[in-house]
Amino acid sequence: MVKNLTTIGNSLGLIIDKPILELLKIDRDTELEISTDGDRLIIQPKRLSRRERLRASAERLMDAHDETFRDLAK
Repeated sequence: MVKNLTTIGNSLGLIIDKPILELLKIDRDTELEISTDGDRLIIQPKRLSRRERLRASAERLMDAHDETFRDLAK
């Protein structure tokens, strides 16, 4: 696939087609890491460290079961 950059204000942007977004499971809220190997631009979803994944999982658990945990604490 060949793409051209698009002018966005004083910057340039790359439009990523929906099938590619769906394949990579990314959306407008996904943080992306941008790097280069000197020849290529590499764009990938930000990978969370094990600690960050554990923390996010614990937060989801607490949010989903907050009332139950409060009842158990009484």
